[in-house]
Amino acid sequence: MLAIIVGILALAWPGVTILALVILFAIYAFIAAGLQAARAFASATAGPVFGHLLLALIDLAAGVLALLWPAPTALVLVLVVGIWALVAGFTEIIAAFGSDETAGTRALFVLAGLVWVVFGVVLLAWPGPGTLTFALLFGIFAIVYGVSHIATGIRLRHTGQALHSVLHDAPPEPGRA
Repeated sequence: MLAIIVGILALAWPGVTILALVILFAIYAFIAAGLQAARAFASATAGPVFGHLLLALIDLAAGVLALLWPAPTALVLVLVVGIWALVAGFTEIIAAFGSDETAGTRALFVLAGLVWVVFGVVLLAWPGPGTLTFALLFGIFAIVYGVSHIATGIRLRHTGQALHSVLHDAPPEPGRA
């Protein structure tokens, strides 16, 4: 249910959604900085200490920059997602031809891969409007995700009730009465 509410909010306020994703990225960067600093001081030798402290400073700087300049951060996040979508799409297309699947499954792999590639190309070609598109797609995904989980829960409940009634109405096994 929470996913549906988040999806509706993302569709209603895509600008706020983009800002929230940038803030989540900054929080992630700050947590990563803290973990790198902890790893630095947990190391027994000086080499890893320097490397972990350097990574902690880079993570800290990324978090601060994300909060100070949210618009460029959102643009960079869209570009990262665009590149990720291209890689995922081409991977699915390659997987379709490298597997021993049926023709229908291969076709679905190719279709999904093409959708990912088109999505990646659109985000990379128009990253400015891509931030709005990204927020709207996030909202749609959250709603579909929430509805699918509710539907799965309902099906599982019906299956559990049917199983319970079958087990309850079954005659006792010989010798177990």
